[in-house]
Amino acid sequence: MNSKIIEKLQWRYATKKFDSNKKLSEAQVNILKEAFNLTATSYGLQPLKMLVIGDQEIKETLVPASMNQAQVKDASHLLVFCIESTISSEYIKAHFNRVEATRNTDREILNDYEDFLIDSFSKKDQDEIRNWMTKQAYLAMGNLLTVCAVEGIDACPMEGFEPEKYDELLQLKEKGLRSVLVMPVGYRAEDDMFAGMKKVRRGVEEVVISI
Repeated sequence: MNSKIIEKLQWRYATKKFDSNKKLSEAQVNILKEAFNLTATSYGLQPLKMLVIGDQEIKETLVPASMNQAQVKDASHLLVFCIESTISSEYIKAHFNRVEATRNTDREILNDYEDFLIDSFSKKDQDEIRNWMTKQAYLAMGNLLTVCAVEGIDACPMEGFEPEKYDELLQLKEKGLRSVLVMPVGYRAEDDMFAGMKKVRRGVEEVVISI
């Protein structure tokens, strides 16, 4: 299959060892920020925020809360995907205010959908809302993994960390946020043994069903 995107996806892997001397440029970091903002989310509500941590001292402080994984401190930047503490009616109204302002849409056209979402979320318990928001964080991480591959940026998606300790160390509760995923980004080390390993996948014929 001759495709640049497939070549890039073959190139990427969950980087286990980063070159701590190589840093992403400001332009590259800005691409990741913009890509995060453009990620698809359910209802377009964007119940997410992302911390971009380049400060070396902060990264090192987070290592013990990351199962001592060195990628956290050695990567150029650490991305922390966070969800909102909750989704309130005010949050939903703010979204529709943006729709109205950005698209110059008559508010009367938006009212029914706005009311529907406010009513729908009012009937969900907090665990249900958090689970929904966490799914949106996975969408964002998946999108950024592909963007990183296209841009030649190495990345390591991580669930192996202690969210409560991250929240405390980064003062996320005060920001109305909860950490759910972590992704170090930067450049692979030349001696990362995993870089040259062939991908182990079930195969298109087994995982895709054409009807």
